[in-house]
Amino acid sequence: MTGVSNISSKLPKHETSIFSVMSKMAFEHDAVNLSQGYPNFETDQKLKDLVAQAMNDGYNQYAPLAGIKQLREQIIDKIEKLHGKRYDENKEITVTNGATQALFLAITAFVNPGDEVIVLKPAYDSYEPAIKLNGGIPVLLQLEGKGYKLNIEEIKQKITSKTRMLIINTPHNPSGNVFSKEEMQQLEALLEDTNIILLSDEVYEHIVFDEARHYSASAFPNLSKRAIICASFGKTFHNTGWKMGYCVAPEELMAEIWKVMEVNVFCVHHPTQRAFAEYLQSPEHYLDLGRFYQEKRDRFLDLIKDSAFKAVPSKGTYFQLLDYSEITNEPDVDFSRRLIKEFGIASIPVSVFNKDQIDHRQLRFCFAKTNQTLEKAAEILNRIK
Repeated sequence: MTGVSNISSKLPKHETSIFSVMSKMAFEHDAVNLSQGYPNFETDQKLKDLVAQAMNDGYNQYAPLAGIKQLREQIIDKIEKLHGKRYDENKEITVTNGATQALFLAITAFVNPGDEVIVLKPAYDSYEPAIKLNGGIPVLLQLEGKGYKLNIEEIKQKITSKTRMLIINTPHNPSGNVFSKEEMQQLEALLEDTNIILLSDEVYEHIVFDEARHYSASAFPNLSKRAIICASFGKTFHNTGWKMGYCVAPEELMAEIWKVMEVNVFCVHHPTQRAFAEYLQSPEHYLDLGRFYQEKRDRFLDLIKDSAFKAVPSKGTYFQLLDYSEITNEPDVDFSRRLIKEFGIASIPVSVFNKDQIDHRQLRFCFAKTNQTLEKAAEILNRIK
């Protein structure tokens, strides 16, 4: 029993994440787990060897707050080559403990009590708690229909004198959509004469398919001047457990992020930074990622093409939505639980990410899995009628 009375929670309605719930159920029922978003195959041995080498070479003490110079330079070069924007490696970048910390740093640095933050739903489940912890007010806006389309006019209607930040995510989890150049230009025009900060979650930046292209906020001059862009090495290089990411932003914004970083974790794992600094010197390590995951997406969809599930191929990320409305009218949370218990396959119900838990009878499946896992999952899905 605690000796502290009258404890007041800052997140009184916060519950265990759906990822933890579904993974726990998957483990208990020995189900094929396509719920959580991480690969079940290994990262490149070369990259692991580089981390070990850095440890053996003595890089085991604190790194600089913003990250080691060699890694910052490689990231800046990558962004310039892909998007045409040159950030200052000394003033406009920070290496972080994964993209989630980068997002939290940005929200904590700029959101004050009473500030409004527009969140486009469905959305990654860390955004709203971070806003609330800082006294901000999440203003939720549902993307349109089963295809989760962006509506610029609806965003415009949500902007008030209290709007401090707008959070976007492209390529988008869980829908698999990728914002077009025209949509990014519309956002640029919308925010042009405001003081709103754009927080752009681009963790799946290198995972786009077919004719799609990732348009980073950094590629648009009037967006980049107000944008904090967050990215993830874990998503790109199949090592989510390493918790390595980064953010870039204009100097005046990054200066505030550094203040929070300094009193939060100060710096991130030094040997891993050394490894990534060398690994990024070979662009094929990330430029080939779209082809790699498109093969997995195509394989998964081909394996279930005769099932009762319906799919619009994902444009990006390593997630695929499946529509089960021709199978049952059950709520997606109930159906996803039943799939684990009765069929032995785990997914994520999409309604938990939507405003007011809107239920389009869709489940999210992660195809960042071995071919053997995808084949086993497809065999199960094909039996569900």
